[in-house]
Amino acid sequence: MRKLISAKLAGNILLAALGLLFIFHVLVLFKLLPADIVWGGQVKDVQENLIMLEAVALLVTLLFMFVVAVKTGYIQINKFPGMINACLWLIFMFMILNTLGNLASTVSFENLVFAPVTIVLAVCAFRLAIEK
Repeated sequence: MRKLISAKLAGNILLAALGLLFIFHVLVLFKLLPADIVWGGQVKDVQENLIMLEAVALLVTLLFMFVVAVKTGYIQINKFPGMINACLWLIFMFMILNTLGNLASTVSFENLVFAPVTIVLAVCAFRLAIEK
């Protein structure tokens, strides 16, 4: 795996994808994209639920971006390297579970677009997690 993709490239892919995901969730939050293409199509009419779910998604995405930025060296924090690695393993597991959720969704957009993307992100997170 280490010879297939560098840790820096994996981190850059993750940061770019997470940045795009952040923008995507902002667009859904402001109703510039339809809410029925996220959350398994379950949050169509309840605006309060959508706001809460999108706020959580935005915070989690920012947390993931922070962890990846620390691991790739864009943010310099010399403390808690074990915690950063543990978080990367959690991000990897989250992406695997997210992929399974996307594949199980009845929303074709999640099946066809997000499932392959989260597989790539899982591979990138795994690559960063195994980096010393």
